[in-house]
Amino acid sequence: MSEAKIHMQRCGDMVRLSIEHPPVNALSIAVRRALLEAVLSADRDPAVRAIVIDGAGEHFVAGAEIREFDAEPREPLLNDVLLRIEACTKPVIAVLHGSTLGGGLELALACHYRLAAPGTSLGFPEIRLGLLPGAGGTERLPRLIGAAEAIKIMLSGEPISLARAAELGIVDRVAGSADLAAESWSWAAALARSGQLRRLREQSVPGGLPEASFIAGERAVALRRHPGVQSSDAIIECVTAAVGATFETGLALARSRFEQCRRSTPSRALRHLFFAERGDRSTAAARGVDRVGVLGAGTMGAGIAISLASAGYAVILVDADAQAVAAGLDRVRTTLDAGVAKGRMSRAAADAALECVQGRDSIDCFRDVDLVIEAVYESLAVKQQVFASLGAICRPGAVLASNTSTLDIDAIAAASRRAQDVVGMHFFSPANIMRLVEIVRGRRTSAEVIATARKVSRRLGKLGVVVGNCFGFVGNRMLYAYGRENQLLLLEGATPAQIDAALEAFGMAMGPNAVGDLAGLDVGYRVRRERKDPADDPRFYRIADLLVEQGRLGQKSGRGAFSYPDGSRRPVRDTEVEALIESEARRLQVERRVIADAEILDRCLSALINEGALTLSEGVAASPADIDAIWCNGYGFPRYRGGPMFYADTIGPAAVLANVRRFAAVHGPRYWTPAPLLVELVERGDSFAQWQQRRASIPGDP
Repeated sequence: MSEAKIHMQRCGDMVRLSIEHPPVNALSIAVRRALLEAVLSADRDPAVRAIVIDGAGEHFVAGAEIREFDAEPREPLLNDVLLRIEACTKPVIAVLHGSTLGGGLELALACHYRLAAPGTSLGFPEIRLGLLPGAGGTERLPRLIGAAEAIKIMLSGEPISLARAAELGIVDRVAGSADLAAESWSWAAALARSGQLRRLREQSVPGGLPEASFIAGERAVALRRHPGVQSSDAIIECVTAAVGATFETGLALARSRFEQCRRSTPSRALRHLFFAERGDRSTAAARGVDRVGVLGAGTMGAGIAISLASAGYAVILVDADAQAVAAGLDRVRTTLDAGVAKGRMSRAAADAALECVQGRDSIDCFRDVDLVIEAVYESLAVKQQVFASLGAICRPGAVLASNTSTLDIDAIAAASRRAQDVVGMHFFSPANIMRLVEIVRGRRTSAEVIATARKVSRRLGKLGVVVGNCFGFVGNRMLYAYGRENQLLLLEGATPAQIDAALEAFGMAMGPNAVGDLAGLDVGYRVRRERKDPADDPRFYRIADLLVEQGRLGQKSGRGAFSYPDGSRRPVRDTEVEALIESEARRLQVERRVIADAEILDRCLSALINEGALTLSEGVAASPADIDAIWCNGYGFPRYRGGPMFYADTIGPAAVLANVRRFAAVHGPRYWTPAPLLVELVERGDSFAQWQQRRASIPGDP
């Protein structure tokens, strides 16, 4: 980590304090100490009449040093530093640019005045980490702009534009010249001459407390956006204190609530994901990519093309014939139009993306592209045929990517005769919306190609997680274990509605049966028939297969595990399905019983975690954090629980192992053999996080 510094520059009777702590000037303990020392020195110097605080590099201050939140607070606390800045006897001016977020905005509010450069964004994103502004933001911001607007900003967690900040009065002055330093010196000199100091702590909240209905409405929205966290109620409580209590009382309350939230499991989970989603350790150089070919103009191919075009890539969308190409281009157009209608993008951005997409009916046009992403039918034979052609047609050095969700990337790569150029890029549907891309590393995939897939994923605004090659890779391999227990529980007596309700109450975005209906039950049906090692168990996914054989494909056919009358997307319990399940259970001689929700959770989640432990020990997943990032971004695992492996640590690996052994005693070892890593953790008294830390400390270990 780079060394934190405060650069002090004199200009006559003024001093500038520049925070330098790349990349975003986070307010670490070293920054706080150095800043406090510099402020004390400048304030005590009788020759100094004004103090300017700014940030070196691209940002003012983009927040706190989040890694420090896992340890007990160390003095000086940010609260103490800001109180001392606010108490200065000469004007203190914050000069803002780039990101001014979280603790950075609290620092700016503690200064007496604020000057901002064009392009500055401001906000309090703490709620997204299950936290609240704990260094005076909940007390100073309401005193400046009123309680209602302060509540909106803090509960949303989203940054606001400079124009909006200036309109609200958060920023006193927007820089009018290109020379920000000169303008700040000039304004500081004028403020020094005036002798005016404006301390927000001395002001009252304009307008008082908003109506209860307004607060209830904002709270409800926040709970939907940020489920499972304590901080939305804490923010409202602290802003209420800003209105009705002294500044000191409100500040003490905010500090207390911040500490409660910091120690909470949801905040720890969200902070874990914050770093899990930034874990790119690759140092390999990426190949240049400007032109991209997408093979397959169906729903997935069109979604991938939209993602690429929206990021500015030139895209050639290819399918087997002109009619299929026209249908694909129409999908691109209508999806972009829907994005505009829903406010996801501007009309200009949609039109620009559409301009980037061309349609063709022959892969001969891929001769000069830099990257091809194949999105055809999920059949190994079909994909091998495609990659044999791509290997011959595409120029040397072009990257060949398969969007396969389960198939052997090495078998696909071998067909190309240039396996070093082949990589898996498993997008999730809808590809233009879902953030996750599993980047599948084959035995011979070059480091350059992996780096290229990462770089392209980042440009698309997606999270690219590198995984190893096996059936289903990481996400779908674990999904099969999780879904297997769902399917067995159906035969044993649980209904689709009960299972989905239990898992949704746990926090899953959707239950497994509704997910299957949404994806299309025929998709999994085809995948299972592609497997070279089918399970020797007549119960294995038998209900899903039965539904497909009955023509119940899910939402696309209006009937799956649930019914969808009149084209609705809302699942409706279907007694016909429940009767089918009972009949099939009798045929398979499965004894049915009443199943408690607790068993549903224990079986589905323990199977998921045990399979995750297997992917770790086999090297298919590089870290528990990667698994958590995959499951929270691709499969709807609740973020406030941190992902399956973080959740396992919160309940304890011993509890998971006890569940696995308990179910093995009842159902046998076929599916309930403990992962060796899980046993090892329990024997050592370790967690998955400790296991990963130990591995990271070994030189050369990935």
